[in-house]
Amino acid sequence: MKVSRHAKIVELIGQYDVETQEELAELLNREGFQVTQATVSRDIRDLKLTKVQTEKGKQKYVVLQPEENQISEKYRRVLRDGFSSMDMAQNILVIKTVSGMAMAVAAAIDNMDWTEVVGCIAGDDTIMCAIRTVDDTILVMDKIRKIVNNN
Repeated sequence: MKVSRHAKIVELIGQYDVETQEELAELLNREGFQVTQATVSRDIRDLKLTKVQTEKGKQKYVVLQPEENQISEKYRRVLRDGFSSMDMAQNILVIKTVSGMAMAVAAAIDNMDWTEVVGCIAGDDTIMCAIRTVDDTILVMDKIRKIVNNN
């Protein structure tokens, strides 16, 4: 339910200039999601929404898009060079690397300062990353795929 509600929130703020939590709650209720302002407040925090000024001078919610360029190319290169595969077990991300590269790749991931990653433990060719939630694990896997595939 939470995932579909989050998807609907992103859709709604893309369609409408939503200025307040109350407005968003009303839109969600109209769409069949029974929510309170407190639920909407948590969703806004979870989705990392922020407000920006519209052309008309009002405020509206948008999804905060972090600058990909903030991640050092050095860390991207280490991740690309050392990465072999990955798999998830709930909120634990297991990353396989080229032999001897796990510590370097783990350090690269730690230095990317992704809020979803609590920390990494590395052996010779395997890394275990503790991720905050199962949903965050999926997000981190997507970020890694984009880096590894040079997107």
